[in-house]
Amino acid sequence: MYLDVEKSSFNLKKTFTISRGSRTAAEVLTITIKDRGLKGWAECVPYKRYNESLESVTKEIESVKLPISISQLQELLEPGAARNALDCALWDLKAKITGRPVWQLLQIEKPKPSITAYTISLDTPENMEKEAIQKENYPILKVKLGGFNDEDCIRAVRKGSPNARIIVDANEAWTPEIYIYLAPIFKKLGVELVEQPFPAGKDFVLKNLDRILPVCADESFHDLKSLDNLSGLYDYINIKLDKTGGLTEAIKVLKEARKKGFKIMLGCMVGSSLAMAPALLLAHMCDFVDLDGPLLLNEDRKKPLTYKDFLAFPPEPSLWGH
Repeated sequence: MYLDVEKSSFNLKKTFTISRGSRTAAEVLTITIKDRGLKGWAECVPYKRYNESLESVTKEIESVKLPISISQLQELLEPGAARNALDCALWDLKAKITGRPVWQLLQIEKPKPSITAYTISLDTPENMEKEAIQKENYPILKVKLGGFNDEDCIRAVRKGSPNARIIVDANEAWTPEIYIYLAPIFKKLGVELVEQPFPAGKDFVLKNLDRILPVCADESFHDLKSLDNLSGLYDYINIKLDKTGGLTEAIKVLKEARKKGFKIMLGCMVGSSLAMAPALLLAHMCDFVDLDGPLLLNEDRKKPLTYKDFLAFPPEPSLWGH
């Protein structure tokens, strides 16, 4: 086995802003594992919020001694971007070696085209309304908020796209007082869900809060271990492969979360088609799919996923997983 790690950058169509800041490009790591004349590859997106950087994740990946199995990898590395890249690359390699697609190896249903939410980044209400108008044919819009003038932003998005289902993502920017004020207003405007309203570690207040608007855990949820702390607080969890540390853990989490009564959002960091491809195998098992990363890019992989407006199609063999 031979491992290669490469830094890749994909420019965005426009500046992408959330409550914590803005970016103009997706900075990712592309991992390739070669064996028996074949190669498996994958992508991860190191995330500063989780104390990750391109350099730290590269170092963690390169610390792994090959050959290594998928099961051995789960024991060696903690959940995060590094394990995600290696896990998904090993699944791709296994598919190439066996001649069987990953969904068959995992014994799950064959993936089908899935409706993905489209993310409207934080901006002025006027600009958010304009983008909502441009995407009014999308059945689900995910709106980034930041605590300041959020009511105006949602009213603007609703005006721009009167028929869309709306979910909002506060990225830890709210206080309980903001939730109490906005929840009934948002409910009347047709908002169905708010993602991570409060900072992780300070979300215990949800225990006694009247959750007029269902709440989804993102920064508060990472892997199987973190599920135990979320019961009674959250209604949904957001599964991202860069948080779970790959497809292997994500499937375990999905099954266990269902048993515990959670609904599922399948999410992503801002990355290329290669990052979305493994996650799309799980889309049919989730309540909301938010795998629109490539739709935000000005450039993508040479053989990207197929998106037809709001439909994301499973990866072709030329990209990943076959």
